[in-house]
Amino acid sequence: MTGPVGKNPSELDQLPDRDTEETAEWAASLDAVTKAAGPHRAAYLMRRTLQHAEGAGLALPKLLETDYVNTIPTSAEPSVTEFGGDEEMERKITAWNRWNAAAMVTRGSKHGVGGHIATFASAAWLYETGFNHFFKGKEADGSGDQLYIQGHASPGIYARAFLDGRLNEAHLDNFRQESGGNGLPSYPHPRRLPWLWEFPTVSMGLGPLSAIYQARFNRYLTNRSIKDVSASHVWAFLGDGEMDEPESTAALALAAREGLDNLTFVINCNLQRLDGPVRANFKIVQELEAQFRGAGWNVVKSLWGNAWDELFALDTTGALVRRLREVPDAQVQTYQTRDAAYIRQDFFGKDPALVAMAQLLSDDKILECFHLSRGGHEPRKVYAAYKAALEFKGAPTVILAQTVKGFTLGEGFASKNANHQMKKLTTDEFKNMRDLLELPISDAQFVDGQVPYGHPGADSPRSATSRSAARPSAARPRPAARTRSPAAGPGRQGVRRVRQGLRLAVDGHDDGVRAPRQGPDPRQGDRQALGPDRPGRGPYLRYGVAVPLARHLLAEGPDVRAGRPRPADVLQGGRQRPDPERGHHRGRLHGRLHRRFHRVLHARRGDDPLLHLLLDVRLAADRRPDVAARRPARPRLPRRRDRRPHHPDR
Repeated sequence: MTGPVGKNPSELDQLPDRDTEETAEWAASLDAVTKAAGPHRAAYLMRRTLQHAEGAGLALPKLLETDYVNTIPTSAEPSVTEFGGDEEMERKITAWNRWNAAAMVTRGSKHGVGGHIATFASAAWLYETGFNHFFKGKEADGSGDQLYIQGHASPGIYARAFLDGRLNEAHLDNFRQESGGNGLPSYPHPRRLPWLWEFPTVSMGLGPLSAIYQARFNRYLTNRSIKDVSASHVWAFLGDGEMDEPESTAALALAAREGLDNLTFVINCNLQRLDGPVRANFKIVQELEAQFRGAGWNVVKSLWGNAWDELFALDTTGALVRRLREVPDAQVQTYQTRDAAYIRQDFFGKDPALVAMAQLLSDDKILECFHLSRGGHEPRKVYAAYKAALEFKGAPTVILAQTVKGFTLGEGFASKNANHQMKKLTTDEFKNMRDLLELPISDAQFVDGQVPYGHPGADSPRSATSRSAARPSAARPRPAARTRSPAAGPGRQGVRRVRQGLRLAVDGHDDGVRAPRQGPDPRQGDRQALGPDRPGRGPYLRYGVAVPLARHLLAEGPDVRAGRPRPADVLQGGRQRPDPERGHHRGRLHGRLHRRFHRVLHARRGDDPLLHLLLDVRLAADRRPDVAARRPARPRLPRRRDRRPHHPDR
């Protein structure tokens, strides 16, 4: 054992040092680099060494944070050939969707229904890149992908469905107006719009937790050979403020522990929540990176756009990277709304190396970097992040994409703290947006101050409808979510499995379904373990201990506590007191519940095969003579009001 190399003791002092001289040489080398090249160069060399060691398979604790830069360098982004799409067409489609989403919410605001207008504006390319290149539909192998859409981004999904021909202008005008039966729900919900939405994602926190268990269930289906969904991928689109909900991070460790590489979180880091920055004095991206890395996730950061490539190339001393790591989120939002002179003084003026760099940049370049260029707004950078997520194996992936809330909506919206409560744009703001997006909408189309919806036309190559019609297998628009009528039932295979399971519960044997495991249950003390020769006592658990049927689970009294569940008798029709021939039923309420249970089963018997089976099994169990013979006689107890004195004031 040796003493500490530095001033402060650490856990390494408990480990034997086989060569103290070599250890001292490494420490001296680090001190020399720090003195000669500065502490930042020394830190860079240490991180490079740790990265190399991790790649070599050495067992070292991982760093929880990286620099505030993109995980994927520009050189690793896809080329034009690898991207494999018409970038100009995709840009136009995204522009139409941006316009229609904003128009839908603005038109609805005249009826006082409101809506969220800035969220999709920041996340548009996160969705469009996925729809254009990555998401698999329900006709794909493995039932396609499952998408958990952020609730506040629903106007953008409706806008895409409108461009696809699945919704018309009347539908869009009924956004948040469902009382007439033809409206669009504010948030994703399969019961409100089953042909489009597959999962509910609001309240906040419901989406990420549900997505983790959906990916876990997909893995279960594949591993149990029930259905091969290994090609399906679960995508959850979330907000950085949403990650403060306890449900959002409750199962992160479970997802990493089970290696759910069929799951990807896409967190839209626009740095804003309902009424201000998510982290005013810190950086939410760095906090989330540390949280997910600590839980065992793969983390991909897409923070800066192509305009920043020139700045990073000029950063030969690392001063720019250090400054980006220091600036808190609230100040980044301030840069979004200030001019180039302010940015030169406040951001670049803190370091002599940055002052020299700023002298090489024009005002337009500075404004382009700080106002427009974010990693979440450029499809190639989003494409590279999605591709890296799908290729990573062994753990789930989270993509932290930095965006500007209210992007393309104008100076009145971009990065404004109040944009969550702002529900409409003025006519002039829409015209500025039209010019920015280069949409062919004339001033004459603004009739009586009403903003028009935009559509390139059914025959336009930019229309998703025309692109779908070009494929023989998609002659008509198909719904995004596959639905199933409740009257269809579970199917013949499902009924057969349920029948086998219920036979096990009533007759006490499994007919080859499964073999009960025998053995002592330490929780039962000296009680004898029950085996398959004890019929009528329910399904057998891990140690062969019988449990009552579902109809006994609400029974009370010493019989249940002693492990002797007594079946509850069904009252004669119309009677309001216990049946004297079958024993006491614990009061009127108990009897009413049983009568209601049977009425519901009889009413739905012809519609649902599962309820049909449940009723048959229950009646069969009540008619069995051995069950009635084993039933101990119980004396009728007086009613509660007979045992208590009468009080007139009650």
